[in-house]
Amino acid sequence: MTYTHRYLPLTEQDREEMLETIGVASVEDLFSDIPQQVRYQGTLPLSGPLDEMSLLTHMRELADRNADTDRYVSFLGAGIYDHHVPVVINHMISRSEFYTAYTPYQPEISQGELQAIFEFQSYICELTGMAVANASMYDGATALAEAGSLAAGATKRRQLVVSRAVHPESREMLRTMARGADLEIVEIGYADGATDLDRLRDAVSPGTAAVLLQSPNFFGCVEDLAQAAHIAHGAGALLVASANPLSLGLLEAPGKLGADIVVGDAQPLGISASLGGPTCGFFAVAEPLMRRMPGRIVGQTKDIDGKRGFVLTLQAREQHIRREKATSNICSNQALLALSASIYLSVMGKTGFRETADLNLQKAHYAAGRLTEAEGWELAFSAPFFNEFVLRLPDGTTAQELNGKLLAEGFLGGYDLGGAYPELAGHMLVAVTEKRTKEQIDRFAQRLEACTR
Repeated sequence: MTYTHRYLPLTEQDREEMLETIGVASVEDLFSDIPQQVRYQGTLPLSGPLDEMSLLTHMRELADRNADTDRYVSFLGAGIYDHHVPVVINHMISRSEFYTAYTPYQPEISQGELQAIFEFQSYICELTGMAVANASMYDGATALAEAGSLAAGATKRRQLVVSRAVHPESREMLRTMARGADLEIVEIGYADGATDLDRLRDAVSPGTAAVLLQSPNFFGCVEDLAQAAHIAHGAGALLVASANPLSLGLLEAPGKLGADIVVGDAQPLGISASLGGPTCGFFAVAEPLMRRMPGRIVGQTKDIDGKRGFVLTLQAREQHIRREKATSNICSNQALLALSASIYLSVMGKTGFRETADLNLQKAHYAAGRLTEAEGWELAFSAPFFNEFVLRLPDGTTAQELNGKLLAEGFLGGYDLGGAYPELAGHMLVAVTEKRTKEQIDRFAQRLEACTR
């Protein structure tokens, strides 16, 4: 291969020198240990190389196939929400000292990043009512799985009781973790949109390590965490609560209702939906459990001159201590997105945060009333809800068919519940955030009704 562009970092001479150093004649010789019969024969069916302008045009064409929230009005939630992202967030996280930072192992040159993470931890503790939070995790689903693992280790018990009203993907993640750790998963059904506490009471036993709930749950309904905590603690188990952080602008902090571990996803806090991710998980615990917490923790200290400084502390990952004593093998955090959440909370302040949560609540309830005005449309549950609710569709209407029609009208419809919950076929999970206007909600209701006539 001949290289005609001088700015390419690898020249033919470079290639020859590297091959000579390695001691082979060609790149093909590097694959000699792989049997010929298992190698791909011929040329992969890929398009030819493109020049820069053609490549950019091609990538724009691919991107335009996405139905994003810039061009469509979204009523789709189910874990990823179309919230307002203040402009200042992207401005701040685009600073090179933040977006190029990775691992703050050298505190003397990472004070800015460490302070930002410390602020994130402090915000999470204030929101959740817990004593200690870590430096973020991949997302809410992995945080819940790690919470189950922590509970099993702390209690020396092997059973985890989880509500079916917890996000299906989080429950799947929990099951995956449990298989490797040889833990038993018991799922509890729901009644009128919330966890069936009678079934929970029957399921909890002396072998239960933790009860895992989500509030608001996957259906948007608010759980009775205080009662669940009473049931769990009565059997010597822990209560793990997964929470939408924005809802905590209105709802009581889970820690004050008896939760021992509080997890969730910080995506509603100024993190773009980005067509599904990445997001940022949070993880907070009561003080007795802090030494078992996975991931990183940033602590505040003083240097030899008495000045405030920040360091990584209570490092219990396998990179820092003997593998058999590690609390988790989680190998990174979402520091840049955690910074987004911190900036969001700083910009909004207590008043703005509470007002945004209230807008989500009020607009969702207006939408629920508006959507059920038409004949055949009704709410599936009567339990209190935050910014999501389950809509029962008219007989003979499928959510998949309806969403196809709505997409043609410029709307991203609700989540089809039939896939994850067969008993809820013909039901749609609708999300309404502060970005939805009265006109958009009214137009959505009109199009829903027109699509089912």
